[in-house]
Amino acid sequence: MSSTDEDSYVFDEASGEWINAAAAAAINAAAEGPMEVRDAVGNLLADGDQVTLIKDLTVKGAGQTLKRGTLIKSIRLTGDAQEIDCRFDGIKGLVLRAEFVKKR
Repeated sequence: MSSTDEDSYVFDEASGEWINAAAAAAINAAAEGPMEVRDAVGNLLADGDQVTLIKDLTVKGAGQTLKRGTLIKSIRLTGDAQEIDCRFDGIKGLVLRAEFVKKR
């Protein structure tokens, strides 16, 4: 961060005070509510859902390919609207793009 970012302040309408710009951004992100994550066909995804791959995916660093139709159990949302965190046998820390999965 540059010193201008650390010294930036914005007026908070709710409190009527000047607050740090980074704090204001965090407040705005929390106020937006929960993020919607949707699969390839538009179904809303949630933590714990099961998904199926709709395309063969090569996993970087693992040296293997996940085939179309592979079932992924118990996904977790990451906070990014297009990424989901999941587990698969032999692959630790697997993150998939939501556009490549379909909810079961």
